[in-house]
Amino acid sequence: MTKASDIMHPGAECIREHETLAAAARIMRERDVGALPICGPGDKLLGIVTDRDIVLRCVAEGRDPASVTAGELAQGRPMTVEADEDCEQVLRVMEQYQVRRLPVINHPEHKLVGMISEADIARGLPQTRLAEFVSAVCAEEAPAKAALS
Repeated sequence: MTKASDIMHPGAECIREHETLAAAARIMRERDVGALPICGPGDKLLGIVTDRDIVLRCVAEGRDPASVTAGELAQGRPMTVEADEDCEQVLRVMEQYQVRRLPVINHPEHKLVGMISEADIARGLPQTRLAEFVSAVCAEEAPAKAALS
């Protein structure tokens, strides 16, 4: 059975909680990614910042991305999966919490080892399962997200 480590993008790099959203945007552009994990002391995962977060929760509110830190956007505890989890569990977590990106950690150190995105999932799913997945993740109501805040 395929595991999270088989489909993830390895080597996900954190943005530190004290770094600015402008720095996060530059890193996203350089790496051609839409999200970065936010890490604090000891590489503890604090959250995820997305390109959409930068636009909606900073720029659209008239705030300056050069002064707002990534840590200011970190809310709640991000959902994660372990590297040895099977892909069905990865799908269940992403569907249940309607998340499009999922950090992958190793056990027992709980260090970030990669990220799984919708695109990673799409490459390996049969067409019918992919349709179910997209429907669940992109549903209009996201009640489970409120529980993460």
